[in-house]
Amino acid sequence: MSTIRITKQFSFETGHALYGYDGKCRNVHGHSYKLSVTVIGTPIADTSNVKYGMVIDFGDLKKIVKEEVVDKFDHATVFNKNTPHIELARELENRGHNVILADYQPTSENMVIDFAEKIKSRLPDTISLYSLRLQETETSYAEWFASDNG
Repeated sequence: MSTIRITKQFSFETGHALYGYDGKCRNVHGHSYKLSVTVIGTPIADTSNVKYGMVIDFGDLKKIVKEEVVDKFDHATVFNKNTPHIELARELENRGHNVILADYQPTSENMVIDFAEKIKSRLPDTISLYSLRLQETETSYAEWFASDNG
């Protein structure tokens, strides 16, 4: 049977600040992110399986990505946990805001690496994460490909 790639797209709003950056993005700001998740596998051949003909049910993929990425990052503000913005982060948390203190600088590049690890850990053994595309603005995005990452 053929190997097939399927893609599901997601949208979420996230704020961040890039500590130590020499441009405007050092300030707290936000983006309307678009995340495309592509997995690869062989469609289920068992005619008695309710998922017959699917690589993975789009609903199952949606559940994984929502739980691991969208529900956590949507309307959150992400800071590098080593930032001097930590006081601001704590103040936001005290006021009921959703704050994520990441182990990395919250660039699109680092976020897409983080998302890849989170999603890969939840996929069934029969399929693999093929690629992610995290679009930060209308004209800018970062991509992660399994083939580039051993």
